Amino acid sequence: MRADTVALMRRYPFVTVDVFSSKPLAGNPLAVFTDARGLSDADMQSLAREMNLSETTFIFPRDAAIERERGVQVRIFTIASELPFAGHPTLGTAYVLARAQSARRIVLDLKVGQVPVNFEHRDGLMFGEMTQRDPEFGKIHRAEDVSEASGVPREAIDTSHPIQTVSTGVPFAIVPLKSIDAVRALRLDVARAPAYLEKMGAFSFYFVTRDVEDKAARLHARMQFIGGDDPATGSAAGCTAAWMVHTGIAQPEEQVMIEQGIEANRPSQIFVRAAKDGDRIGNVRVGGHVAEVITGEATLP
Repeated sequence: MRADTVALMRRYPFVTVDVFSSKPLAGNPLAVFTDARGLSDADMQSLAREMNLSETTFIFPRDAAIERERGVQVRIFTIASELPFAGHPTLGTAYVLARAQSARRIVLDLKVGQVPVNFEHRDGLMFGEMTQRDPEFGKIHRAEDVSEASGVPREAIDTSHPIQTVSTGVPFAIVPLKSIDAVRALRLDVARAPAYLEKMGAFSFYFVTRDVEDKAARLHARMQFIGGDDPATGSAAGCTAAWMVHTGIAQPEEQVMIEQGIEANRPSQIFVRAAKDGDRIGNVRVGGHVAEVITGEATLP
């Protein structure tokens, strides 16, 4: 390549982090472009495909006064489309900003609105906790319908707690199963599930069980999609925090841990809690550690 052509290339720095893990090569990986000014929608979608991770985020720095009022503008892309909100990209992006600014609080301006993320040190490591939207409790599902749509045997579903669609930004159908063996045996029916989920107002199933590997965990979780297993689903964990308080699996303001990603060989620890005032559940918080893995630079014509 000619030297003058190289000089005209646009350069965009990025960092990759592993979210909901205190160490690299576990948790849910994320690419963060730290200054996306000048990138078009098509550029961002192409870069997300190039990174080939479940999500890639793009930070658009603005005037400091605007950021104090509105937060830091961030856009989230999968390899196929833009998302209004997702849990691990929110926490991971806020971590990158907090590290760069030595800040204890970062407010992100996402398509879904403002999402604050607070940081503290736990055992010498940064721990971040995002506040998600107050939950919306949607439709109750019949176990027979979930079994038919998902491929999970009816007898594996735990009907002692409701199967329910809950949203704290993205709606998930929370499905309790009886055992960790049932979770490990999951083979989601990707042909039938999408139509059913759309009818029931849910983005995806989130399967959980009180049968855990780590005795410090309250739930073992798994989220499957067409591409495989999601190592950690922060948006679903927020929905599940509200669901746990609603069902009595967790007490109001009790911080509990959800283990996920074990079946994908990317173990994750997601810490959740929610408040309750009368019958109203709110102040849903989802937290965890983040580990930095790679720094680099993308060059575009």
